[in-house]
Amino acid sequence: MEAEIISEEGFEYIERGEGEPIIVLHGLFGALSNFEDVFDHFSKKYKVLIPMLPIYTLPILNTNVKNIANYLHDFIKFKGFDKVNLLGNSLGGHVGLVYSVAHPEKVKTLTLTGSSGLYENAMGDSFPKRGNRDFIKQKVEVTFYDPKFATEELVDECFGIVNDKSKAIRIISIAKSAIRHNMAKEIPSLNIPVCLIWGKNDTITPPEVANEFHELLPDSELFWIDKCGHAPMMEQSEEFNSILSNWYDKTIG
Repeated sequence: MEAEIISEEGFEYIERGEGEPIIVLHGLFGALSNFEDVFDHFSKKYKVLIPMLPIYTLPILNTNVKNIANYLHDFIKFKGFDKVNLLGNSLGGHVGLVYSVAHPEKVKTLTLTGSSGLYENAMGDSFPKRGNRDFIKQKVEVTFYDPKFATEELVDECFGIVNDKSKAIRIISIAKSAIRHNMAKEIPSLNIPVCLIWGKNDTITPPEVANEFHELLPDSELFWIDKCGHAPMMEQSEEFNSILSNWYDKTIG
C-alpha cells in the first residue's frame, strides 16, 4: 500500500487516485492494511480514501456509531465532495448505513461486506479478556475461514488494543452502541444502489444477516464468496475486487 497518512484539520487518512470518490470505512479492529488490496486495485480508476475513524479518540460518552457517522459527514464536507461511494466492513458498514440514512443525497452507492447493523455476534459476552493472548488469537482466527490470515502481527495489534484500558473501554462502548442501534426499521427507505458482498463462512455476521439486508434494502444486490469469513476484502481480495469492479462499472461507470 505504501501510502502516506495525511493529517489535515483533525482528520487522518490515506488517499490515492483520481475520479469518482470511494470512501472506505474500516471496522473496530480495522487497520488500514485490511484494505491494502482494495486500495491498490480501485485507486487505478477512482479516487480512494480511507479515513482513520475516531474509535479511540472520541470522549468516552460520545463513543458510538452515530458520532462516528457524524465524523464521516464532517470529513466528506472537509473534502468538498458532492456525492460519494461508501464501502464498509463490519462496524464500518454500520457507520456507512447510519450516514446514508441521514444523508441519502450525499451517497451515490453503498457497499457492505460483513456489515453490522442488524445482528452482532462480534465479540460474544466474554470480551475482552485482557492479558490473555491465546484468547485474542482465537477471536482473531474466527474472523477468517482460513486461520492463516490471523497473522502474528494482526493478533499483536488486537492484543495491544484490548490491553490498553482507554481503547478497551471505547471498543466495548461502540460494540454496545452498535447492538442497540439496529437498522431494520430505517433501511427499507434507503433508495440508493447497495452492493452486498458476503463470505459464506462468516460466523460474526452470518449469511442470514446478508439475506436480511438484501430483503430490507430495496435496491440491493447480494454476492457470495465461498471459503470466506468476515473480511472478504482481505481473505479473498481478488474475487472481492472482481465482484465490486463489475458492480461499479454498472452503477458508477
